Amino acid sequence: MFERRLFFHIDWLLLGAVLLLASIGLTMIYSTTYVHLANGLGHPGQRFWVQVYALGLGTLALLVCLAIDYRILAEHSLLVYGTLVALLVYVFIGGIKVGGSQRWISLGFFNLQPSEFARLALALILAMYFGENRRGARNTGDLVIAGLFFVVPFLLIAKEPDLGSAVTLIPVCFGIAFLAGLRLRLIAVIALAAVLLAPVAWNFALKDYQKTRINTFLDPEQDARGAGYQQIQARITVGSGGLTGKGFMRGTQGQYKFLPVADNDFIFSVLAEEHGFLGVLVTLGLYLFVILRSLEAARLAKDRIGAYLVGGIVAGFAFQVIYNVTMSAGLAPVKGLTLPLMSYGGSSMIATLAAFGLVLNVRMRRFTN
Repeated sequence: MFERRLFFHIDWLLLGAVLLLASIGLTMIYSTTYVHLANGLGHPGQRFWVQVYALGLGTLALLVCLAIDYRILAEHSLLVYGTLVALLVYVFIGGIKVGGSQRWISLGFFNLQPSEFARLALALILAMYFGENRRGARNTGDLVIAGLFFVVPFLLIAKEPDLGSAVTLIPVCFGIAFLAGLRLRLIAVIALAAVLLAPVAWNFALKDYQKTRINTFLDPEQDARGAGYQQIQARITVGSGGLTGKGFMRGTQGQYKFLPVADNDFIFSVLAEEHGFLGVLVTLGLYLFVILRSLEAARLAKDRIGAYLVGGIVAGFAFQVIYNVTMSAGLAPVKGLTLPLMSYGGSSMIATLAAFGLVLNVRMRRFTN
């Protein structure tokens, strides 16, 4: 458990940057959900308060993951992983269906999305598996077993359907395997196989709406009022901010709801509109700082389990940030991937803060026995 002397080894800069990004996200959600009433009065929408509560619960989760030795959590990673798989299975039995997807479990006061915790559970069990295995990721049999740990939650999440969240498990798996000694030659072979199987996936794996998203990404003007609407509006929103932006709560795209799900998938577009290129630069700088600082925690880790755990967490986090930002700028197909720490989503906020609790945990305990 937490020892008083460890308090002095907490990375306060990383913790501050993470909480600052969450605070920026709160202000953007406040802006996009604000309800304007007569005589200039108004109030923030319900989603803002949900996110405030989620930030509180997430901070508590961060403190718990910081206080308990990460090696104890890694030793119980199979239990964590099994609980996650059980929750993903329960989603299909008693989960809530919204917009054609069944992804949430109702807890009365809160809707839990288990898929958001899949990256954390996968990072824990793979870090433990490869960290305790002296052969690392060089043995084919070990890679097959690690692949089984990956494919079970991947298929369950994709079945919901939530292909976006399922795909975020891939960088977690490859990030840890690479640190554990996965040969670059094998990564190249896997990448080549993925390219060769792309036509098969297009014809048999992708659903019609997923194919439409790819087609509209290549040419959004072909259905400007339908499938391409989000992408076109996102580009307009980002471009309209200019250098300094239109000001807090003064954007037109976000305030007048021209941009769909502005508080979720396209929160970055609203940031660009209201705070301009300078605001984007500051925010991206914070994300870069968080990623680099976390990688330093992996480098300083006292054991392989800690290094692999942080590496997997950072790989999944960085992938989400890069994809959401490029999607908001119209450089990637529209996909339901949130911007971690900023987009609306209680489960996403709690899972992300818990993950950074583990990152801080690994760095804090680098001097312990």
